Amino acid sequence: MTSSENITFELDSGVTLSTHIWSPEVATQTPWVLTHGLASNARLWDGVAARLVRLGHPVVTVDQRGHGQSSKPDDGFDMATCADDLALLLQQLRTDLSIDRPAVAGQSWGGNVVLELGHRHDHVASLICCVDGGFIDLQSVFPQWTDAETQLAPPALLGTPTEQIHAWLQSTAADWPPEGRAGTMANFEQRPDGTIAPWLSFERHLKVLRGLWEHRPFEVMPSVATPVLIIVADDGSPSFPKTEPVERSLDLLPTARAEWFRPAHHDVHAQKPVEVADLLHRAVSRPDFFS
Repeated sequence: MTSSENITFELDSGVTLSTHIWSPEVATQTPWVLTHGLASNARLWDGVAARLVRLGHPVVTVDQRGHGQSSKPDDGFDMATCADDLALLLQQLRTDLSIDRPAVAGQSWGGNVVLELGHRHDHVASLICCVDGGFIDLQSVFPQWTDAETQLAPPALLGTPTEQIHAWLQSTAADWPPEGRAGTMANFEQRPDGTIAPWLSFERHLKVLRGLWEHRPFEVMPSVATPVLIIVADDGSPSFPKTEPVERSLDLLPTARAEWFRPAHHDVHAQKPVEVADLLHRAVSRPDFFS
C-alpha cells in the first residue's frame, strides 16, 4: 500500500493539526485535502488517499482539533472556528508544500466544516466535497439542544476491551477493506491494559455536537461560490431521510452535483474507498463534471 508521511502543523491560532502527506511519484492531478467526521480520524481516508495517489493526486489527510493526534483544546469546536482551522492549514500547505487551492473533502460533521470553509473563505479551495454531510441540519430534527444532546450523546466506550471493539467491527464492517477497519480502530487509544479510550473525549464530543447543532447549513449555501460535490450514502434507514435535504442543497448551492451510493454505510469512504476515490478524481479532472 502507498505510504504517507506524518507531519504536524502548528497553526497561527496555537492549535496543532496532525496530517498525513501522501505524495505520488509524479504529481499530475489536483491535490486533495481530506478530513473526517465527528469522533473519527484521518486514517479512515487511507484507502481513498492511496487510490488518489495512484491516480497522480497529492493528498493530505487531517485530524481536526480534539481528534486523533491533533491537539485537544477545551474550546473552539464551533463550526466557524473549525473551518478557520482548515483555512489556516491550507495557508501553511501553500507556503510549506506549494499545495495551492486543493480540492477539499469532509465526511459527515466534516462535510459541514468544509461547507463552512467555502462560506467563510472563498477561493481557498478549488472544489468542496461533502461526504454524507454538509446538509446536516440538526435543529430541524431537534429544535432544542437538550433533545439533541440526549439523543445523540456518544456511548461510554472508555475502558471497553480492545477485543470487543475488534469483534464489533468484524460483525458490522465485514465488507470493508482492512484499511477501513484499521482506520476505525485509530479512533481509539489502545491502552496497555487491553482497553481503549476514544481520542475525542466525551466532553469534547458534546462540544463538537453542539457546534454541529448550532450550524445552519442551508443559510450559508447560497454564498458558497466554490463548486460542491455531495456524496450521499444511503443505507435504507428511515431515521434520517436524505432526499429532501440533498435536493434543497442542490437548489441553494450555486454550483453543485449529488452522487448517491446505495447501499452504503455512513463511512462510505472507508467502506468503498476505490469507488469514492474514482469519483473524486472525476470531479476534478473532467471539465464538464458540473455541467
